[in-house]
Amino acid sequence: MNKNYKALELDKILDLVAAETTCPDAAAAVKAIEPVKSLVQARMLLDETDAAFVLMAKFGGPSFRDLKNVTNALRRAAAGGGLGMRELLDVAGTLRAIRALQSWHDKSAGVHTALSDRFSVLSSNKYLEEKIFTAIISEEEMADAASPALGTIRRKIRNASARARDQLEKLVRSSSHQKHLQESIITQRGGRYVVPVKAEYRGEVPGLIHDTSASGATVFVEPMNVVEANNEIRVLESQELEEINRILMELSAEAGDFADGIIRSYQTAVELNVIFAKAQLGYRMKATKPLLGEDGITQLKSARHPLIHKDKVVPTDINLGKDFDTLIITGPNTGGKTVALKTLGLLSLMAMCGLMIPAGEGSRVSIYSHILADIGDEQSIEQSLSTFSAHMTNIIGILKAADEHSLVLLDELGAGTDPVEGAALATAIIEELRLKQVRLACTTHYTELKAYALQTPGVING
Repeated sequence: MNKNYKALELDKILDLVAAETTCPDAAAAVKAIEPVKSLVQARMLLDETDAAFVLMAKFGGPSFRDLKNVTNALRRAAAGGGLGMRELLDVAGTLRAIRALQSWHDKSAGVHTALSDRFSVLSSNKYLEEKIFTAIISEEEMADAASPALGTIRRKIRNASARARDQLEKLVRSSSHQKHLQESIITQRGGRYVVPVKAEYRGEVPGLIHDTSASGATVFVEPMNVVEANNEIRVLESQELEEINRILMELSAEAGDFADGIIRSYQTAVELNVIFAKAQLGYRMKATKPLLGEDGITQLKSARHPLIHKDKVVPTDINLGKDFDTLIITGPNTGGKTVALKTLGLLSLMAMCGLMIPAGEGSRVSIYSHILADIGDEQSIEQSLSTFSAHMTNIIGILKAADEHSLVLLDELGAGTDPVEGAALATAIIEELRLKQVRLACTTHYTELKAYALQTPGVING
């Protein structure tokens, strides 16, 4: 992220928005948000957030649960590849989430909002959704009802298994074989039904030996009278596997046929998740939709820094760009100068990201091509720079980048050096930035700058 935005803590605001999302792709999209520099774009983004805010107030928030990125799986299916049960369940879950979003939006049918076009892109597929959920019980189990053939095969397997177990039950209950068996139980080895026979009596139970215990005291024998039933079961299990694979390929092919529509709907759902996350944060912050301009005029009413607890934050009015283009904020240490500076910059950035701002109704924010900030301790250990030198290096970069469409924020301008020299340097920097027609707000502890502000047109001391 741009270091100026990070200095103003925009990254922390985006983290708060990301926490309101439901799916990983939406959270990643939020963290990649960059402030737009076009008034048209900013208004569009803010209108979408406001529309989500209003819809949530009327109908509650929509659910984005079960949305998963199935793009790669669907592309593979569209190319003729087969999908596993987990992948198909994810496709069906995503289709269900898309259908739920459509159903939620149907509550506001007939009311056109800035989000109507996005919702119109959503395309559900209840047929495919239900077909997958009917066929697949879990990522490891397919339902008998997945196909008539699979149901028939499994019924035959159950019948053959019952015959084999009936034969073995007779054997383990037989008094003539009690002393031959290690335990009177039926078990399986290699998918075949067997009984545990004491090693010394292996010849007393005619059949095939499939395994031996670790101690060698027990052999697991498949009696001859169940060999045929076991063989039938193995053949049927092979047919079962073939039928499951056939069903998976059939479902994969159908998913592939609808891949483009599902992917497009998923991407739109992610975008909606981002927009509603912005609105949800606005609700939590008791934020409002600001007026937007691009003339450098900012009028914040009862603005609150969004990262300070609501019980501790002190609302403030901040004006810049209408009656004066330079604001010098003076006052004692811990008096809130830096917070006011950050509030001005951060709320401007939030609006440029399509976020509502924690300020009173009727607040106005300008869109800037650059928001440049020198705030906090910029000491650089790597470059062996002092705090003052680091600040100056940063300010030189700001002087080069700033233009008439920029907002510049400078904290403790001229601090860290001799007071007389610092005040003179600060005055020179302010004059240079004013020549570039930037909107400038800075904090200082120099009384000389306070006097400068009082006698210079277009500059005010706050």
